[in-house]
Amino acid sequence: MSVTGETGRAQQMREKARHMTEAAERTSDPEQRRRLQEKARKLQEQSEQQGVRSGSDRPV
Repeated sequence: MSVTGETGRAQQMREKARHMTEAAERTSDPEQRRRLQEKARKLQEQSEQQGVRSGSDRPV
């Protein structure tokens, strides 16, 4: 996969994690909130790993 593809994938994962976090904030079910927050956390971690692999997190 190209660097651009990996960076794009990481960005998509971060966006999905953000949507899950927002959904967790809107739900009134504590168990559903916990599940969504956990999924969002895992996606965020994966996106950070993807970003590091592609070099997008390097300081400029």
